[in-house]
Amino acid sequence: MATEQELNKRIKSVKNISQVTSALAAVSASKARKAQLQVLATRAYASKAFEILHNVASQPGVGETGHPLLTTRVEIKKAYLILVSGDRGLAGAYNANIVAHAERFIKALATPVQVITVGRKGRDLMVRRGYDVVAAYDAVKDNPSILDVTSISSLVIEDYLEGKVDEVFVGYTDFVSLVTRIPRVKQLLPLRPLNFGGMAVAEYVQGVDLAGVAERTYSYEPSPELLLDSIVPRFTELQLYQVILESLASEHSARMVAMSNATDNAGALVDDLTLARNKVRQTSITNEMLDIVGGAEALAQG
Repeated sequence: MATEQELNKRIKSVKNISQVTSALAAVSASKARKAQLQVLATRAYASKAFEILHNVASQPGVGETGHPLLTTRVEIKKAYLILVSGDRGLAGAYNANIVAHAERFIKALATPVQVITVGRKGRDLMVRRGYDVVAAYDAVKDNPSILDVTSISSLVIEDYLEGKVDEVFVGYTDFVSLVTRIPRVKQLLPLRPLNFGGMAVAEYVQGVDLAGVAERTYSYEPSPELLLDSIVPRFTELQLYQVILESLASEHSARMVAMSNATDNAGALVDDLTLARNKVRQTSITNEMLDIVGGAEALAQG
């Protein structure tokens, strides 16, 4: 059994740790709230951009020529998977869940897959497990702008246009609420504005009413074909930006919940250790009293 002094040290140590976890929970709650507002703020723009893209892609003649980023390849030889994870731990099973979901997707896909990681945890886990990581982006800001994802989107768009890859998927964690997060893998390229089921865009444009959008008449300057050259890469970039925001909100909320649970567990552990210390102290006092009584009894008999 531990001594009273040892238990006091453990109680002090657990209390110090609980102060750290409590502070982390508070910081993560603030960051999660900001990330949630940022996620919601981009959805209105994304919805209107998708509506315009849907209309432009539906124009007569546009579907015949086809934009390269809208064209499905006949033969799929290689695919990219952009895996969005965190740079730090202490977020419960957040990183492990998205990596496990990505692994199941890679194994189920018949096409050879190369991985592009966003976040150190995903990079480390995928490299350790032997996957082909061709690019890695670390240290994503807590409040990223769309310029922070330009290098990633430019890489995948360029490789797709050059024929180095035939499909691009993105693995991320969809933010539902502060306590609910869902790992997902969605298709990023080729973009399918006329049938967006299964696309990364589907999560935040599913409320857009596309009824009659294709029949609406707009005057486009320049032509719809030239307009697609500008809209499609931008919208692809917007999709990637959105899923990174979703993942950041999920990471912060997961860390908030994990640290809050750790703080609660630390409090329960302190209570258990305090009870054990009191029992040890009571046992020590009882033994001392027995020694005194025994000594007095011995003196009386002598």
